[in-house]
Amino acid sequence: MAVPKRKISKARRDKRRASNIKMTAPNIVECPKCKAANVPHRECAECGYYHGRDAKQA
Repeated sequence: MAVPKRKISKARRDKRRASNIKMTAPNIVECPKCKAANVPHRECAECGYYHGRDAKQA
């Protein structure tokens, strides 16, 4: 019977398993101020609005 000569490290094992994980696309929400498509919990790329205030840095 075949027996491994050395222990497979956790990093090597996990790298092999990582290719089987299916990634999902991030949710898209509507900006309440300008109605542009936006990723949740991020400031709006169009108007800079986030969490009730203008968050755009100058």
